[in-house]
Amino acid sequence: MLELSILGFLAEEPLHGYELKERIKALTGHVRPVSDGALYPAINRLVAAGTLDQHTEDGASAAPRRVLTLTEQGRADLLERLRRPKQAEITDQVRFNTVLAFLRHLPDRLEQAAVLQRRLDFLQTPTSFFYDDGEPVRAEQAHDLFRQGMLRVARATGRAERHWLHEAIAELTRPDPG
Repeated sequence: MLELSILGFLAEEPLHGYELKERIKALTGHVRPVSDGALYPAINRLVAAGTLDQHTEDGASAAPRRVLTLTEQGRADLLERLRRPKQAEITDQVRFNTVLAFLRHLPDRLEQAAVLQRRLDFLQTPTSFFYDDGEPVRAEQAHDLFRQGMLRVARATGRAERHWLHEAIAELTRPDPG
């Protein structure tokens, strides 16, 4: 997720480390904050892999800043990650939101639709936070006010997301009139 965020934001424009960290924090920070201890080693791995370039620029009023740019190899890596997200990036809401944040960089609308279809397929499988004899517990079956709340909110959120996914897939797969 962190590497996908790095590649995705740098596909939009070159950034220095602090700007990159702030953008990642805005995307996922309230749920999964990013620390310098995770960000900078990830950046170093991507530079070593040839997916990022870095150069130093003078800071506005501070020390020189390390500016990061995406290489052609990095763009290819980003597109491959978007084309074929890992299963956890489909099933985990925060990770899927990260994929969604950058899916527009994938130029093929049918490939975009295929990623959304994977998420829709996942969401159409009956599931719950709680099970009774192997069967998903519905909100009406929960005997705990707080679990009922969790299940009701999840059901409403899932319904809204499925509705949007159906709309988005229809739009992406509609023949281009031009």
